Amino acid sequence: MMQKFNFEVFADYFQFYLIDENATGTDFSELWVKQLPQAEQQMVAVTDGVIGVITRRNTDVPVVVEVNEAEPLENYQEWDQVTDCSINILSGQLIIGGATEDLTSAARIKVKPGTYRVRIFYGSLDSVSANGLDGEDHYKIVLWSAPLSRVVIVKQWNSQKYS
Repeated sequence: MMQKFNFEVFADYFQFYLIDENATGTDFSELWVKQLPQAEQQMVAVTDGVIGVITRRNTDVPVVVEVNEAEPLENYQEWDQVTDCSINILSGQLIIGGATEDLTSAARIKVKPGTYRVRIFYGSLDSVSANGLDGEDHYKIVLWSAPLSRVVIVKQWNSQKYS
């Protein structure tokens, strides 16, 4: 059985987060510093209980989150980038929020406590204006129960607009 959720997330500083409720004390700035430059290429930064997702816009972005029972079988043709990573969600509550958002009021999804593989889909990245405020970029996050594993770029975005 698949669960699907739609959000508008404020991607301040061109990022948003997936966070196990138990990991809310994480210093997000340190997360990025420790993982550059590979985090820019992967478009994610990962630490225990936290995934930071890079966006192309510095404003509200649409994010679809799906929780599946198994790895999704999907054609990547319509997506610019696809990146896989992992997260422990030991609390059973996954928070979806922006970098400067008050996480006490951020969106939450109830999941079975455990370890999940996370596939992040990035769409319409080239549609974003030079100032990073206008565009049609959109993001889809798919989670399924699986052992921890390293970050893998399934499909790499090759735009020259990204720096």
